[in-house]
Amino acid sequence: MNIRPFQNYIPKLGNRVYVDPAAVVIGEVSLADDVSIWPLVVVRGDVNYIEIGARSNIQDGSVLHVASTQNQPPDGHPLVVGEDVVVGHKVMLHGCRVGDRCLIGMGTVVMDGAVIENDVLLAAGSLVAPGKVLESGYLYQGSPARRVRALTEDEINKLKKGAAHYVRLKNIYIDPSNSL
Repeated sequence: MNIRPFQNYIPKLGNRVYVDPAAVVIGEVSLADDVSIWPLVVVRGDVNYIEIGARSNIQDGSVLHVASTQNQPPDGHPLVVGEDVVVGHKVMLHGCRVGDRCLIGMGTVVMDGAVIENDVLLAAGSLVAPGKVLESGYLYQGSPARRVRALTEDEINKLKKGAAHYVRLKNIYIDPSNSL
């Protein structure tokens, strides 16, 4: 079974959510409407909670986890992902916050207490250090992630379009009679 309870917590799924049979969602996890969780993804809300906003997608091989409520700060570090977020293949999100309309590039690691504000493009292979804040409207890249330049209006518009593409794609997986 790929949607599993942990202690008294059962994952909550919104409407039209797709969780691939080869993915696993455990514990105190909330997936809003039209979220998609792709093959080999682990979403483990065991020692704190995870929330993923509407129309966001978590792509193949990504790992989402949290820092215990027993750690500092007093509530530890839950994982909160906003709406219309594209999380690329093999991303590690750990106890951080990701705003709305972000793209987290393939192979990126975002660590405890980091905050990625709305409308951020984070290049593939980046490392966001614990507690780092990435300001809205910029491209970041590198290890550690550094601000490169402001996003263009076209790039900001494409962030939401990327999430919409994955909503259409997951709808085909739910019902093959749908089309892109």
